[in-house]
Amino acid sequence: MTTPKVAMLTAGGLAPCLSAAVGGLIGRYTDLAPEIEIIGYRSGYYGLLKGEALPVTPEVRAQAATLLRHGGSPLGNSRVKLTNVKDCVKRGLVREGEDPLKVAADQLARDDVTILHTIGGDDTNTTAADLAAYLEGNGYHLTVVGLPKTIDNDVVPIRQSLGAWTAAEQGALFFENIVNEQSANPKMLLVHEVMGRNCGWLTAATARAYRERLARKRFLPAFNLAPSHHDIDAVYVPETPIDLDREAERLRGRLAEKDCVTLFISEGAGLDAIVAEIESRGEVLGRDPFGHVKIDTVNVGKWFADRFGPRLGVEKALVQKSGHFARSAAPNPDDLRLIQSMVDLAVECALKGVSGVIGHDEEHGDRLQAIAFPRIRGGKAFDPTTPWFTDLLDAIGQPRG
Repeated sequence: MTTPKVAMLTAGGLAPCLSAAVGGLIGRYTDLAPEIEIIGYRSGYYGLLKGEALPVTPEVRAQAATLLRHGGSPLGNSRVKLTNVKDCVKRGLVREGEDPLKVAADQLARDDVTILHTIGGDDTNTTAADLAAYLEGNGYHLTVVGLPKTIDNDVVPIRQSLGAWTAAEQGALFFENIVNEQSANPKMLLVHEVMGRNCGWLTAATARAYRERLARKRFLPAFNLAPSHHDIDAVYVPETPIDLDREAERLRGRLAEKDCVTLFISEGAGLDAIVAEIESRGEVLGRDPFGHVKIDTVNVGKWFADRFGPRLGVEKALVQKSGHFARSAAPNPDDLRLIQSMVDLAVECALKGVSGVIGHDEEHGDRLQAIAFPRIRGGKAFDPTTPWFTDLLDAIGQPRG
């Protein structure tokens, strides 16, 4: 019987779970099968193509719990699409004429890896499945067990992706300071842009977490320190249309009442219309290796500020983005518990030779299990009729839908 050898990699954008998931995997293997060799490929598929890996030494095993308290990833991340041959050649990851999928598979075979743990989103995990299929077709068996990482919480059919709860909490903490800018200028417009290209869950959850924190604070209305000055006036997500003129009319009333207006906006809210408008002017927007428009070249928050500012008659508009602050945090207790439960099952499945992505399967009664790779996909929409979200909209006076 072949002695198992484990490899791990983290890929895609950051989320408050990567370091903890790596530490959790190391700790669980050390508890159950300390004789198994473990390596970590550096910078995701970038390191796999380059053959760059870090060994898990006895010292690392002994101190793996340290990783649970950190954000980022000790292995490093990258955005590499193995089927985007042109991009891989351009970045010097493979030579002209080479198939990146074959190069990666050959490297796994040379390293004698039999179990691969991928910690990433849908692209990361389905690419790993492609690698396993390629190796299987060439007489080499590889068990691939993925963990779902995305602060957008938009992986189908997984109920809750790792790091999303923490990102919402940290986004709320971020804005708790930023909101004080409303006192820096009369007639102030504050725009809080939250990550979420196709899914509004994070923006909605951040708004909920922020208002929960707000409800616990003390104020002094008798001296113009009223909670309304710190409250949210609108939450815009990709899943609902936005009537700028109608909303401007409503928000003008809020500005008159409290001398400021605060908006929480998903970076993907109205994105298609905004991209179309920009490209109609002949401007070329940058795209990543997966073909997605680079959000930072669009600047959705500024686009809304530029449209609402004149309509409201504000003196100053300030756009702030919490994304990098939120996604780089260490996981909170709720995420740590979720990470540990998924890690435990991931190692169990790996040792049994069961491949898939670990998650609570929404299509099978929210059961925690290894979900077959063909069922995994990104872009799960947030349901704007979710009761806690409609309650939030009612509380801030925003019309539903």
